[in-house]
Amino acid sequence: MVAMSRATEDYLKTIYHLTTRGEVVTTGQLAKELGVSSPSVSAMVKRLEDGHLVDRPDPRSLRLTPAGERAALRVVRRHRLLETFLHRAAGVPWDEVHAEAELLEHALSERLEERIDAALGYPTHDPHGDPIPPRAGEHDEDWGTPLAAVPVGHRFRVQRVSDRDSAALRHLGKLGIVPGAEIEVTAQEPFGGPTWVVVAGTRHALGGPLIALVHGHVLGPCTTAN
Repeated sequence: MVAMSRATEDYLKTIYHLTTRGEVVTTGQLAKELGVSSPSVSAMVKRLEDGHLVDRPDPRSLRLTPAGERAALRVVRRHRLLETFLHRAAGVPWDEVHAEAELLEHALSERLEERIDAALGYPTHDPHGDPIPPRAGEHDEDWGTPLAAVPVGHRFRVQRVSDRDSAALRHLGKLGIVPGAEIEVTAQEPFGGPTWVVVAGTRHALGGPLIALVHGHVLGPCTTAN
């Protein structure tokens, strides 16, 4: 069995996130995501394979085994609970909680994890709208519909916003594009131009990198002209 070191947990969590985003997990992609060398990735992957935490559906890609996914979800649960605690209890802005939780998630004991969960009232989602895995039972990492796929003239409710870019999160937060917000998609400029949206009565232009971070549900056609 592989010891659950900080590095091991980081690898499993990264493989989980890449998989749930629909990306093919390769050693090269892991090196890029984790900022480490390819030889380091190869050595760790060998350990994870030997520990039956990952396997290979084909020679080039990786995936979590059931045991690996359970271990990854334990880390994801701690991370998202910490983000929620830092945001609600300590007032840390939603664009800063990810980095802080990255530092704390490996040191959080099971007892403190459960006390935080209870103190927060057993939250189901973190500040970015990401679902918090339960202590036991099934977990659904539903991303919904990307904002980029919403037809012009339709309403959209934000479900979750990717926390991969803190500067983008800060900007989206200022625009009111947060989980639960309702958006009207009013125009799409041609040739890769911005998407125009209305949030709380104010019109904004969003470029491709921004709308790629926003996911949710299409509500139907807009009811008002803009």
